[in-house]
Amino acid sequence: MISKVITGSSFSGVCPYVCADQTRAIVLYVEGVRGHDCKLMASDFEEQQALRPSLHKAVFHAILSFYPGEKIHDEKMAQIAREYLKKLGIIDTQVAITKHCDKEHPHVHVIANLVNNQGKTIKDNWIGLKGKKVAQQLTKQYGLKEAVTKNLDLIHLDRLNEKEANRYAVFKAISATKARCTDLNDLKNQLQKQGIETLFKYKGQTTELQGISFKIGEYKYKGSEVDRNFSIKNLQRTLEQQVKQTPRHSPFYANNTPGKVKNEVQYSKENSLINALTQPDTKYEQVPNQLLIRKRKKKSKSLHL
Repeated sequence: MISKVITGSSFSGVCPYVCADQTRAIVLYVEGVRGHDCKLMASDFEEQQALRPSLHKAVFHAILSFYPGEKIHDEKMAQIAREYLKKLGIIDTQVAITKHCDKEHPHVHVIANLVNNQGKTIKDNWIGLKGKKVAQQLTKQYGLKEAVTKNLDLIHLDRLNEKEANRYAVFKAISATKARCTDLNDLKNQLQKQGIETLFKYKGQTTELQGISFKIGEYKYKGSEVDRNFSIKNLQRTLEQQVKQTPRHSPFYANNTPGKVKNEVQYSKENSLINALTQPDTKYEQVPNQLLIRKRKKKSKSLHL
């Protein structure tokens, strides 16, 4: 079993995505919310969320994915999800656990309110990493098969809100592109062609790389927000290993001779600035439709006298 955690601000967005389509969604368990109607469920969550208006991200949404073909009874699936929340310290709050049965991969969506029943905030520090560790513990505890990779087929991008859909689009683009890259600059150039801008953060006034972000349209995500494996250190490590493990005569080196393969930390701020000034800006309209989920433009109303 693997865990994927998403925190957000809109219950009215996540509840319909998870529960509205009854041909694929079965609500297994609810606590403190109505489970027979997604709009009423969202309303119940939002009513409690209003007790702590200063908490912008009160939505906890986790996807627990089991091994393909693994048969788990609904009661056991709900029990595992509830224990998952308990181990994360998400207790005494509203919960909805829903199974999706439209894929061969069994999986449940767990929605919880990070404003508890007393109106207090439930801490979500490092919640994504904690979720992965708890999932590993429960996999062993319940004798489940280990699911070692994340499967984006479980995510319906067209049903997510714009920000989350674009974050997953960035994840897919990086996952498909990094295997063909020799270093971070190469990755940056390849993603640029797909309408994704790569931004580097440096330590103080030095040329030492400290962080990485990816921008698509008007949305920007830190590498670790897209996926833990896409933090600056993990990406550097992955690309360096690819270069070391790939034979020199392979097509991988066709346009990257050993003399051209550079270490990422050698890219200076000046070079980044020059690239930014000499390359055309990435326009919102230039992003492929299948990658960038655009906003629906509201029709402006005018008063004709």
